[in-house]
Amino acid sequence: MNIANLCTEIEIQDGSTVSKTLHQDGSLKVVLFGFDAGQELSEHTAAVPAIMHFIDGEADVTVGDDASKAGPNSFYQMDANVPHSITAIKPTKMLLLLLKGANREKSP
Repeated sequence: MNIANLCTEIEIQDGSTVSKTLHQDGSLKVVLFGFDAGQELSEHTAAVPAIMHFIDGEADVTVGDDASKAGPNSFYQMDANVPHSITAIKPTKMLLLLLKGANREKSP
């Protein structure tokens, strides 16, 4: 798979959160999200380690006990079962990588 510009792969819809699976196999799932301003993913966990890479917009992000603002090129690595949430401040696009083949134990 080769995508020249991730931002053109998904369109933000008014008042909604949209997602598009770009790749999925036994070890990796890649999902592109588009959040309109004010949309959120409430606190939840993933059963596998994950990476969030924000490619456009601005969002409040909480990973475990750490809260911060994400903007273009912000990157978050999460171990399995770590609570996290996202609230878009501006229309936001984020790439999620679920590392299904990774060691599920907490990294040092």
